[in-house]
Amino acid sequence: MPKQTYADRRADFAAKMPPSSIAFLASNTEARRSNDTDFKYRPDSSFFYMTGFAEPKSAMVLEKDASGELSYQLFVRPKDHDKEIWDGKRAGIEGALKNFGADKAYSVDEIDQIMPDLLLGKQVLYCRLGDSNFRNTLFSGSVDPWLSDTLRKNRGDGVPATLIDINPILYEMRLIKSPFEIAQMQTAARISCEAHKCAMKYVKPGMLEYALEGELLYIMQRAGCQVAYNSIVAGGKNACILHYTENNEPLSDGDLVLIDAGAEYQYYAADITRTFPVSGRFSEAQRQVYEVVLDAQLAAIDQMCPGKLCRDYHRAAIKVLTQGLVELGILSGDVAELIKDKAYLRYYMHGTGHWLGMDVHDVGSYADPNIPEAERTLAAGMVLTVEPGLYIPPDDQSVPAQYRGIGVRIEDDVLITESGHQLLSGDVPKTVEGIEALMQSAQDKQNGGAG
Repeated sequence: MPKQTYADRRADFAAKMPPSSIAFLASNTEARRSNDTDFKYRPDSSFFYMTGFAEPKSAMVLEKDASGELSYQLFVRPKDHDKEIWDGKRAGIEGALKNFGADKAYSVDEIDQIMPDLLLGKQVLYCRLGDSNFRNTLFSGSVDPWLSDTLRKNRGDGVPATLIDINPILYEMRLIKSPFEIAQMQTAARISCEAHKCAMKYVKPGMLEYALEGELLYIMQRAGCQVAYNSIVAGGKNACILHYTENNEPLSDGDLVLIDAGAEYQYYAADITRTFPVSGRFSEAQRQVYEVVLDAQLAAIDQMCPGKLCRDYHRAAIKVLTQGLVELGILSGDVAELIKDKAYLRYYMHGTGHWLGMDVHDVGSYADPNIPEAERTLAAGMVLTVEPGLYIPPDDQSVPAQYRGIGVRIEDDVLITESGHQLLSGDVPKTVEGIEALMQSAQDKQNGGAG
């Protein structure tokens, strides 16, 4: 991404800052996997959004002086020849200045000495406040000591008297995607679609769930992506476990397999779910449940346009799902009353979607920013998932036997446009006929089919 993009984002944020204010934002800490090995590092999304800097042990400061002049500063790991041999190249202070647009840069080892001086004379401090999601963020407990040091050095004068949570401002900025971000998300979705189609082509009875997951990972990583989240590959009754990630059981002939998997491309996520038959053909009961879910998803997607309330599509999905459950004989009664009583929750217990962006469950409020008790309306540039499902417990004796243990979810990524919506993940089939045709064609090729 061009350096100017990050500069523009910082300028947009700074425009919301009054004179004599300062903003502080740090990236994630490295995460230990076991003993002396770490997980592959990924920077905090908001930090990267503002800086484009992806190294650990880093932080940024935006200073706005009394005259309104802005200064952008980075704290980074200094260059270290020996450590770079072991752990890879570092930008260092010189790189922070030359390649990442910083007006000033310092060694992160000096942050406790420098930050109290930067806070001096400021009236407002923007930083993360009390967010349990960021306990692993670097320096999350350092602000109070810095303020105390500033007070001590200046005998109580010129210390920020107002602390403002930086997250809501950043979240609103991140909620509306730029054309560049949309292009990244389209790429992530395209690669994810290829991975899902590959899984449909190569699945076979007796295959272990993690072997099918391996097909997904191969397609994603070959295209330069990471997984955006832990993939779900759930055969049979495992699909009734919403966050099933063990992925270690065999796939059985006659069962469905639910795959919830998405690629992350250049820090932007896709999130796609498909459910399809291991054998290549839906049974009649599987088809019936599947088509209820598909109808619910299509009804929900119809609600995706500017001006609609952001939960209208959830309400549309619930109506179709509840009607379908009645038609299948799983629920009985008046549909409106069943919805009022939330009778569907036994079989559909999650929302129909969420924001999508740099995080798979991306940031942004679902409430109107001007009327907190009201739902916000959809606007061009927002991206959401649409993912209704039905999960029929295998031990639910109140359900007709043919439906027990069937779990179905269908999920797509939808961009809100000026005139309606665009489906980012439309390249992977989701109708019964489309899925069966793709799988049959793959089986014919594997078996040396006709012609």
